[in-house]
Amino acid sequence: MKNRLEKKLDMVAAGTQIVGIDIAKKVQWARFCDHAGRELDKPLRFENTTEGFERLAERIEKLRREKALFRVVIGMESTGHYQKTLIHYLTHNGYTVVLVNPHHTKRAKELDDNSQTKHDQKDALTIARLVKDGRFYECYQPEGCWAELRVLTATRLDVKQQENACKNRIHTVLDEYFPEYETVFKCSLIGKASLHLLKTHPFPCDVLRLGSDGVLEEIRKVVKKSVGRKKAEQLVKAAENSIGLTYGREAARLRLRILLAEHESCQQRLEDIEAAMERELDKTGMKERLLGIPGIGIVSLASFLGETGDLSRFTNGQQLIRLAGYNLTENSSGKSKSQRGISKRGRKILRSVLYQMALVMVAKNAEMKRIYQQLKTRESNPLKKKQALIAIACRIAKMLFSIAKHGGAYNPGRVADIQRAA
Repeated sequence: MKNRLEKKLDMVAAGTQIVGIDIAKKVQWARFCDHAGRELDKPLRFENTTEGFERLAERIEKLRREKALFRVVIGMESTGHYQKTLIHYLTHNGYTVVLVNPHHTKRAKELDDNSQTKHDQKDALTIARLVKDGRFYECYQPEGCWAELRVLTATRLDVKQQENACKNRIHTVLDEYFPEYETVFKCSLIGKASLHLLKTHPFPCDVLRLGSDGVLEEIRKVVKKSVGRKKAEQLVKAAENSIGLTYGREAARLRLRILLAEHESCQQRLEDIEAAMERELDKTGMKERLLGIPGIGIVSLASFLGETGDLSRFTNGQQLIRLAGYNLTENSSGKSKSQRGISKRGRKILRSVLYQMALVMVAKNAEMKRIYQQLKTRESNPLKKKQALIAIACRIAKMLFSIAKHGGAYNPGRVADIQRAA
């Protein structure tokens, strides 16, 4: 910790111009300080355009010449996507850009004037002085295949959410007009047979008009086995005893048709995205080694690398755990001791990807399954199910880092040697 802070303070030592920028969608504010936090010039208001960026660069260079400063460090908050274009411009023009946690800005804004007042100019100065104190972290902008994987990961998540929302709306229509349908197709509501019936004969009146033979004939149009006469008879019986609504049926039929088309569209988009993920994964040079781990799939690995970027920039696996927000925190004082929990201050998607990996690994990877059981049943401090899964997720992060960083293939015998992350 001390070494990291000293390195940061060296970056903002004497002779450094520190620029704090408050990010917004259209208009930004910049404040200029020296290494001691003294302001060098009046605040600058600039727009999120090429001309605005050039005005900022001109002011920075003017101050550097006038004050004989030899280094520039530019700090800003990590606020969604608004800062990305400015970071791209600044880094490609040779400036050092660092990021400040918005939570720290919120806490520190009262230090100077003991006031809850908040405005863009004040925030920009607060950011600059946080950078002056070394309260920042380095900015990482992925490029090449790493950038492609990051965008694909976010896009897949968006489409997956759309697909889930679409499924929920399909369930809503069935709950209103044919609630018994899901008792027949319990685990395969979106299977081939079910989807065909929902497109052509979705409601009880349609099923009764077909009869068992007609339903079976419709099913045979899309599947030859797996679903037979018994399923058809169950569906007819359910239709006979249905409590579904009988009004607004034609509008509901149209709505269901639209939802099913949207669901198919989402599935096609997911296939396209996952194919693109596999192509970009090939370019990382890590695909074969990391996919050799039982329980790791193409989508999960591509999502993991999309969130972490190039693993060679890390020095140890614990950094990945902190990046995901899985590092443990404690809130104790004197005799009061609190339970430890995860910080959740990190990349939310990475945290989710690692957790999903853990769920699969404890089912398909014998070594991880054994460790998972040990964590839950050990005599000292046994973990609950979710706690054990988080511990497995941390081990997975360290294992992926170790194999990617040092080479070699997956060795089941070394899994237990991974430093315990529980």
